[in-house]
Amino acid sequence: MVQLFEGGTWLVHGSEIIPESEAAKLPSVCGKQADKEEDRKGTIAYSILKAHNTSEDMSHLKLRFDAMTSHDITFVGIIQTAKASGMEKFPIPYVLTNCHNSLCAVGGTINEDDHVFGLSAAKKYGGIYVPPHLAVIHQYMRETMAGCGKMILGSDSHTRYGALGTMAVGEGGGELVKQLLRDTYDVAYPGVVAIYLDGKPNPGVGPQDIALAIVGAVFKNGYVKNKVMEFVGPGVASMSTDYRNGVDVMTTETTCLSSIWRTDEDTKAYLTEHGRGEDYRELNPADVAYYDGLVYVDLSTVKPMIALPFHPSNTYEIDELLANPGDILREVEKSAEALTQNTTVDFHLTDKIIDGKLHVQQGIIAGCAGGGYTNLMEAAEILKGRSIGNDEFTLAVYPSSQPVFMDLVQKGAISTLMAAGSTVKTAFCGPCFGAGDTPANNAFSIRHTTRNFPNREGSKPGAGQLSAVALMDARSIAATAANGGVLTSAETFLESAGFGKMTAGWSVPNYHYDDSAYRARVYQGFEKAQTDSALVYGPNIKDWPDMEPLSNDILLRVCSKIMDKVTTTDELIPSGETSSYRSNPLGLAEFTLSRRDPEYVGKAKEVDRLERARVAANDAASSDSSDTREDASGAAAAAGASRAAAIGNAHGSDRGMAAAAALDGTLAAALKQIEAAYPGTDVNAIEIGSMIYCVKPGDGSAREQAASCQRVLGGLANICTEYATKRYRSNVMNWGMLPFQMKEEPEFQVGDYIYVPGARAALDGDMKDIKAYVIPVTGQTDGGQAAAGEPQEISLYIADMTENEKEIVRAGCLINFNRNRMMEKQ
Repeated sequence: MVQLFEGGTWLVHGSEIIPESEAAKLPSVCGKQADKEEDRKGTIAYSILKAHNTSEDMSHLKLRFDAMTSHDITFVGIIQTAKASGMEKFPIPYVLTNCHNSLCAVGGTINEDDHVFGLSAAKKYGGIYVPPHLAVIHQYMRETMAGCGKMILGSDSHTRYGALGTMAVGEGGGELVKQLLRDTYDVAYPGVVAIYLDGKPNPGVGPQDIALAIVGAVFKNGYVKNKVMEFVGPGVASMSTDYRNGVDVMTTETTCLSSIWRTDEDTKAYLTEHGRGEDYRELNPADVAYYDGLVYVDLSTVKPMIALPFHPSNTYEIDELLANPGDILREVEKSAEALTQNTTVDFHLTDKIIDGKLHVQQGIIAGCAGGGYTNLMEAAEILKGRSIGNDEFTLAVYPSSQPVFMDLVQKGAISTLMAAGSTVKTAFCGPCFGAGDTPANNAFSIRHTTRNFPNREGSKPGAGQLSAVALMDARSIAATAANGGVLTSAETFLESAGFGKMTAGWSVPNYHYDDSAYRARVYQGFEKAQTDSALVYGPNIKDWPDMEPLSNDILLRVCSKIMDKVTTTDELIPSGETSSYRSNPLGLAEFTLSRRDPEYVGKAKEVDRLERARVAANDAASSDSSDTREDASGAAAAAGASRAAAIGNAHGSDRGMAAAAALDGTLAAALKQIEAAYPGTDVNAIEIGSMIYCVKPGDGSAREQAASCQRVLGGLANICTEYATKRYRSNVMNWGMLPFQMKEEPEFQVGDYIYVPGARAALDGDMKDIKAYVIPVTGQTDGGQAAAGEPQEISLYIADMTENEKEIVRAGCLINFNRNRMMEKQ
């Protein structure tokens, strides 16, 4: 049972729940009157946030972290940005892992070139470098860096170490750059929601089952969105710390900001085993603590779960699915049709139902969620003496680190898994984002990984390919494997005749941590910066292109309009093979929205071409050249304008907007409408940029490229109903784009223009009602010229921004902002 409490709650002595509606009971229970503001200070989260806040104001936090981490599809861009901003060395421990592009399988040398760059950066700036195949990012941080009361920032959304008493946050690269420059992570004090665990998980129920039960209950209603999930209650003690880690990492899929757990002797034992007993301290809420909500979880009632495509919140009990597979899977098929909008995609799940049994084609146990010691030990126990069969079903397991792998070898679990027919691979995050074990077209894969977003497993609907991923716990995946690929609940399997060891009290043997592989291979460079050493660049590693500061008046062309309920970062910039180009901003930008709106890149580039022509012509017109028209034409040609010759014959102003308008009839028509409706407007000063509209963008990955790719293509803004996560909105702002929102349904269409006069000045106001004007592109006049309709007023708004965020957007991006500060200091 998972129950969500309405309104706030008090937790007294860590065990008694008093809803806000019953606050009058508080004096009789604890001898004090209810005081929400004071009692908020009783949460574990408050004490950690206060210790890391550099401001006296706890309502507006300015946080500095104890350590940071990035992997090999984010650290190159972060270091390049920090370097361009004046960074000289890493001021805090910064771990660079290589667990995403480990295979070096595509793109020639570029993956390994990134790894070489990472090692050279660790040497130059004083970092910690973890070579490929040694560990996935979050397992390394659990084993070596997390500790009670700490805060860690990572450029991966699954940066979660709450079960070790560490508040960890996954954010876009811009926020890590700020920490490297000794700036702060600025955020309003978040709500804190108690996750009250009671009871004990049943045999066959694993951490993924607990996590999916919670995700299914809280995601769709936004119950914990941008809040801290604080795990409390007696049920915490029923789980080992390794098991807790598996629950904790999945809190990312709720869209919460961070997580923290109460700690105990098992936490201490975990840290001690990893050589860091001094990092333990007991963390518990105060005797009286007020929470902004409470999720009650009776662990004994949680059954083996499955999250069907295409989101971790699309949850069912496995028994429920197997009782009615046809109707439930037909709903998933309908979702696929809506997502692909492509009748050429041949996708079915109901055809996997054969003789009343649901067959799957692939099983994966991997990564920071599935590849832990406890999960693989129990999977091996289920598969001991059994076979997965020699038909189409396959099973691959990826231990999360070499130390985990080594102890599984020592205890015989690896040979057991192999003998059953499993393939055992090294630590690698690929199956989580489509860079490894991509299923066949129309195949159904069950995975103990973190996400099952559409296309994230690596398929390409645009090429007629689509497969499906469901999330399950390692125990039920092993039970399914032992049943030859017929979907099976671990609980049902363990209760079946002839297999009673686990239900009769079998327990996972104690883990032994051996860090010899780390001692042999990890480069430990913190506080040992070799500032005179050189960064090693491969040919694919490129600097960020220059970006303009924000003009006061802007003209946006709508280049994509996505009306899905949620748009994930995987749809904004695909994962998988595109990750090889994450060190090349312009190269990666070619993939923007490629699996959701393949025409977007061409449309955005056309708008960028117009803006470059405008700027180049303005620059030429302001020079002392005797032939301004020729200079303008030449400048526009240098900016890539194929019709630059027409600029020399443009009527009206010799300056920029005439040059741009000569290249595009719809722009010329829109400008006529602006000049007619707003006489005296200096159209040459209007900045032109592309814009995307999504209902709710940014669910999922922290990757900043979801925003930076739009920006390097000339993006100036997003407009949406709401942002799915704080991290995506932060990425939008750090890359100099305006994070607009609107309450009304969007009536504008792709190709229309939106004129926002005073956009820059609006940042100085309350930003609650920013007037903008849609200029619809209506077709052609009788003379064959492009035509645009009269401006139609709409109201945009921007949620609260810090002063620094406003300055970053005004500057055009975080890099410009930091360069401006450096110039001011000089």
